[in-house]
Amino acid sequence: MDNEPSGTALTAAAARAAHLIVDDEPRIFADPLAAALLGDRAAELTGYHTLHGTHPVLAGARVQVTCRSRYTEQALARAAAGGVRQYVILGAGLDSFAYRGGCDGSLRVFEVDHPASQDYKRAALAVARIPVPGGVTFVPADLAADSLAGCLADAGFDAAAPAVVGWLGVTMYLTAAAVTATMTAIAGLAAGSELIADYMLPEGSRDEAGALYGTLVAQASAERGEPWLSCFTPAEMADIAARAGFGDIRAVSQRDTIPARFWRRTDALKPAALAMLFHGKVPSR
Repeated sequence: MDNEPSGTALTAAAARAAHLIVDDEPRIFADPLAAALLGDRAAELTGYHTLHGTHPVLAGARVQVTCRSRYTEQALARAAAGGVRQYVILGAGLDSFAYRGGCDGSLRVFEVDHPASQDYKRAALAVARIPVPGGVTFVPADLAADSLAGCLADAGFDAAAPAVVGWLGVTMYLTAAAVTATMTAIAGLAAGSELIADYMLPEGSRDEAGALYGTLVAQASAERGEPWLSCFTPAEMADIAARAGFGDIRAVSQRDTIPARFWRRTDALKPAALAMLFHGKVPSR
């Protein structure tokens, strides 16, 4: 299929798909559509996990993608129960939320991504015969050049109403200046809006498992042309967020993204000090 998404989007979807194949109960997160969206590469990409599922990098990838997705979608569910009706997925990649019943008629989902990645995803959905709900809007954007607010406005986003923004698996590939600019744009959304974003910890803040994962994955990412460009301590991220205009700022460790019972496991999944989740809200002005 032409117009493939980034290697990161493919490997993240493969890790979500493999979690349902390789790992034991309790499942951290269920994405039954991930394999279908990988198309004819599903067997290849999930096969690495099937053959080498206990490898710390592959197990670490499954922990990373499942924990951040579970946390984000649960935060969205709470916000939706409180009346929020808009969900923006920045760097949507092969995220399948909207196609797993996430669009129930009351929630609008705006998938923001590079046009080539969106072309691949739309073709993959068609091949897999996965219908696109009416509440989904694809927002083609190159955020290095385009205005997020402008792209959302053109897509019919209601700037006067709050939204939840999920920004997963992206910040490490951006410069600190680009992260700051995007967070400032998101902080300009309506009061009550929330942002959940993951970010990598710097080397000195990682534990042994996080250090191993970070070294190997950063090297592999650089070799495929997607180098890590930024890492932040929780204090640094909180400072960026506060200056951008966020309130109620939280830093959530990988261990704390899910209930403690999910870490009582018989497989290779373990929390690591590698990445954090930022969770902040836009205060009333």
